[in-house]
Amino acid sequence: MKFRELKTENSTMLDKMADSVISWIGSTSSLVFHTLLFITSFLLPLFKVVDFEEMLLVLTTIVSLEAIYLSIFIQMSVNKSNKHIEVIKEDVNEIQEDIDEIQEDIDEIQEDIDEIQEDIDEIADDEDEDEHKEKAQKVILKSNVSNNKQEIKELKAKIHDLQAKLEDLIQKDFN
Repeated sequence: MKFRELKTENSTMLDKMADSVISWIGSTSSLVFHTLLFITSFLLPLFKVVDFEEMLLVLTTIVSLEAIYLSIFIQMSVNKSNKHIEVIKEDVNEIQEDIDEIQEDIDEIQEDIDEIQEDIDEIADDEDEDEHKEKAQKVILKSNVSNNKQEIKELKAKIHDLQAKLEDLIQKDFN
């Protein structure tokens, strides 16, 4: 399942609203809003608009409710991150399988090249003047195979790094 498919399946109106709230809570405007709210709350008793105990009661209730909702939003974010990590993990595994198949194909090609080289060597024994060309072909073929093997090793290393990063992300999400 791809990321886009996952996103459209879970994109209900409520999810979109929750995503908007989560995004806003982590913004600078949220910080400014909450700072102004607290400043205003403590200024109201100074201007004798409300009693200090009343203000503390209302402010404590609001902050408690907000903390409950924030913990729910945090858990929603963790759950979405876990789903996305699983999708990425599946993609990495598919890429690993593809690279393994490519490695097998290259090994088969190497065997074919070796057989062709043996045929070329036999022909070279019969014709001395073509010897130089055939050796050049052999070197070129082996060089191409060697380059392909090196590229596959690099791809495997990158996949290994991606898997390690993925495991780190999973560990961070659970911590």
